[in-house]
Amino acid sequence: MFFITFATEYISATSSRSMRVEDKIKYKTYFGDCPSKAAGSLTLNLVKSFEKNKSLRELKLKIKKERLYQKHFLKNYSIKFNPIENLLSFKFECPRPLMKTQIYKKNGIDSYEAILVDTGELFDPTYEVLLRSENKLNFDLPSLALPVNNIDSSIQKEITQLIKSRDVEFRKKLSEIIVDEQKELTVILSVNGNPSSAFFGRGKWSEKLAKLQKIVSYMEKKRKFPAIINLTNSNKVVVKFNDKF
Repeated sequence: MFFITFATEYISATSSRSMRVEDKIKYKTYFGDCPSKAAGSLTLNLVKSFEKNKSLRELKLKIKKERLYQKHFLKNYSIKFNPIENLLSFKFECPRPLMKTQIYKKNGIDSYEAILVDTGELFDPTYEVLLRSENKLNFDLPSLALPVNNIDSSIQKEITQLIKSRDVEFRKKLSEIIVDEQKELTVILSVNGNPSSAFFGRGKWSEKLAKLQKIVSYMEKKRKFPAIINLTNSNKVVVKFNDKF
């Protein structure tokens, strides 16, 4: 399964030299929002390696060579060693998942899945499974349908910023976001179980999404359901109502 991740790396200044330490290495960890299963297995792997060569530099090379930051869903990490205490300190940071992503090819039939995270990268779907198993993700992610030629593009980055900019309560109302081959955007919401389609067209997506959030908030207070919201012209918003919910 195809996925794309990158990581920012930090190794303390002591990485330039090997160190003489006792055979038994103590370690402490900070996993943050990372899945404990993935971060824990990574920690044990790195501790075992450090016990052999006593070198932070070699540890850094191992992480790069074996692509461990990718396999363990990291966006940032730091590793430090205190020779006096014989203590390795690990700090791992992982991104927040934003959307389930369906990447489809030009024929519109073949596709593959990934998880769009708040760094704008695409992670393997296993990431969501691990987070849910540890109750670090407890609400449904909206879906994103994206043409394969828009992968790692300005559109992917723009959508990431769109979703990140909205509060969690509004994001929970998002059901699906669709980008077609013409780069036109459609947002499908679910408000109290009722679907609503918002047509954004091309351009000014951030401005249109902010307007959409205001419209939805207003309609919820009025207990009216917007079945269709046309935002293709940001200066003229057209709303079609449905029955009360």
